Amino acid sequence: MTVHLKKLSVGSTSLATLRNWQEARFAAGMELIHVTRNTPRRGQEVLDGGSIFWVIKGVMCARQPITELRAMQRADGRPACGIVLGPDLIAVEPLRARVFQGWRYLEAKDAPADIPVSADSGEVMPAEMAAELRELGLL
Repeated sequence: MTVHLKKLSVGSTSLATLRNWQEARFAAGMELIHVTRNTPRRGQEVLDGGSIFWVIKGVMCARQPITELRAMQRADGRPACGIVLGPDLIAVEPLRARVFQGWRYLEAKDAPADIPVSADSGEVMPAEMAAELRELGLL
């Protein structure tokens, strides 16, 4: 059974700034990895299709697939966990989230849906349009 993680994107002011930061790291040949103090106890469930859901300015707005949980060591010698992320940053329906420290589990049933991508242009459909199509039962 899949479980996700949610995490504040510290320093990001928008989804675009997070995307730009990650694209720069990826272009420089660096891994997209978030190092955290605690290893998820439900690691197998996270690796069974889980994503990290990014919270920016109090709103859960994107997800990114988790590809690996890697045992690491911090500079001070204490153990850490590296959450290795896939390169795809997928916009999701905006969902308000309280401020918290670290990461939290997010059950699959509580996760916001992806915002549909236009088949013609490959761009994310505007949130208003997606909401209207959803109300009409077309999404």
